Amino acid sequence: MCICVDCHWVERCQAYHAVERQHGVEHLSADPDLRPTTPRIHVQVISLEGAQVGVEWDVRACGSFQSDPGRWSRLRPGEVVPA
Repeated sequence: MCICVDCHWVERCQAYHAVERQHGVEHLSADPDLRPTTPRIHVQVISLEGAQVGVEWDVRACGSFQSDPGRWSRLRPGEVVPA
């Protein structure tokens, strides 16, 4: 799971913005202004139904991470947290 969902900077982060773009989801911010320090993005190729292939992107570590549990949920109340 992406650590960004529990980061204080999630809506301002350029790395999370890139992950959103890769997942094809609506951005929390159109123009994030925070360039994170040493984000580590885990990219995983996954098998899907019908012999399809998908790619999962998750930030697993980041020097700018500041714990704020539930931050993403507070920004998008009622929506399912991305997995």
